[in-house]
This record gives sequence, structure tokens and C-alpha cells, in this order.
Amino acid sequence: MANIADILKNQRVSFSFEFFPPKDQSASDTLFQTISELIPLRPAYVSVTYGAGGSTVGLTHGIVTKLQRETGLTVVSHLTCVGTPLGGIKGILDSYYESGIRNIMALRGDMPKGGGAASADFRYAADLVAYIRKNYPDMGIGVAGFPEGHPETPNRLKEIDYLKAKVDAGADYICTQLFFDNRDFYDFRERCVLAGIDIPIIAGIMPVTNRKGMERMADLALGARFPARMIKAFSRATTEGFENMGVHWATEQVRDLIDNDVKGIHFFTLNKSKAALSIYHSLGVADSLELAGDANHG
Repeated sequence: MANIADILKNQRVSFSFEFFPPKDQSASDTLFQTISELIPLRPAYVSVTYGAGGSTVGLTHGIVTKLQRETGLTVVSHLTCVGTPLGGIKGILDSYYESGIRNIMALRGDMPKGGGAASADFRYAADLVAYIRKNYPDMGIGVAGFPEGHPETPNRLKEIDYLKAKVDAGADYICTQLFFDNRDFYDFRERCVLAGIDIPIIAGIMPVTNRKGMERMADLALGARFPARMIKAFSRATTEGFENMGVHWATEQVRDLIDNDVKGIHFFTLNKSKAALSIYHSLGVADSLELAGDANHG
């Protein structure tokens, strides 16, 4: 399996998709149908998320290994560390390694509810990054970035310091939280440069397809900023037209990001293919290599 660091070196712009592990057979069937519909877009890689507190570790591992085995896609597995001791993390990483998985998105994860104690072995994502880099040196390691600021770190100077610590520990690239105003991403990218962070930064994009989903997004992505012009645009949309508006907004984000030399775009799919397919169609391309402007992709 390819290392994401090598993929990012060899592609002008990478395009990738994120999925979450299904909880039952019906959801699994839906997910693999979605993936089969997105494979023709030729993503550079795909990723699979990890539930709070490691609650979906078995599901994540199962879907990651199945994806790699049955599709040939390069797969990134999310891994959170906050509530897991050293032995548990080692066991998970050993299992991935034996299965041929060579790419990890290293995350701290949500703190235990009710004020429970975090793992003494891995207090921060930087600790997990350092452990992986030392013990699994050929693993590709991604870390999270927050263009609009981390909800638990109001001090934006400290936030960049914490990100720099993850980079210095051995991270290969940064994938950002979702955002809706590209100016936030460009400002974040500039602040990274000022901090001496020089690894690739991937922009996280999530199309908003319905009002309920927008409200849920605001709850899950605490701190996410919905620009006034976006709210105004969505307020005009009918229930039937809301999805079209969401796809249009995301399409314009993607077009502008590519024009401004983004290194990669990571689509949060929510295990659905329609929005991503519509974005590529609206941009007049058949797949990711055309979208990157690689005329020699055929």
C-alpha cells in the first residue's frame, strides 16, 4: 500500500474521500455501494474514521482491511489515543501493520465524558505521532488542523504551537477540519508557514445537503463558522433546492482552492456519493486527475 507522504509528493493536487464505519449489514452494503460509485473518480486515497473513545475500533479495522483487500484503494485508518493505554495502541498498530495498512490519521480524540481520566501514556496527539514514528517508521502519519481554531484552545497562538509539536513529532501531512470560507483556510496556511510548518496541508470539505444536517454539523464541528453570505444563500433555498445550493457552495470552494494551489482536498462524504459526484460533474471533469489538471492521466 502506498504511503500518503509519497502520494502527496508525486501529485500536484490530491483528492480523497472520508467514510465512517457502518454499524450493521445494511449500512455496510450502502457504504460499499457508495465506494463503488466513487472509485471511478480515482481518489488518491480514502480514510475511515474512528468512534469516540475508540468505540468503533473493531468496525474501523474491519472496514479498512476489507477496503484494502477488495478495492485496491490506499486506505488511511483514523486512530485516537486519549483513553487507550500503551498496550492497546500497540496492539491496534501491530494488527494494522500485519494487515498491510501503512497509513494512520493520528488523533487525540474526545476527552472522556464526565471528567474521566485520560490515558497516561498518550495525553496528546503529538505523543501518539512520536510513538508511531519511532516504532513504525515506514507508516504514513496524518494529523488534524483547525482553520477556524480548535474549540478547546481559544488561544490561537498556542493552537499553532500544539500543531507544530505534532509536526515536529513526525507527522507527514495535515488534514483540516471542515470550513466554509476559504479565507479561513488561507489564513491558517499562512500562519503555519510563519510557525515553520512546511508539510502538506489538505483542505477538508463537507457539502451541506439539508437543513437538519447543517444544524447537526454545527453541533459536531464545534466552532465551525457559517458565513453570513452562506446563511443568506441557504435561506433562499427551497427544501428541494437545499442540496443543490450545498453542492454549489462546495463546488465553488473546491474551484477556488485549486486555483490557489491547495495541496489536497479531502471530502467528508457521510458515506454518500451524490454530492461528490455532482461537484466533479459541475467542475466539468470525469475524475481526480482531470480535476488536478493532469492532461496526461489517460
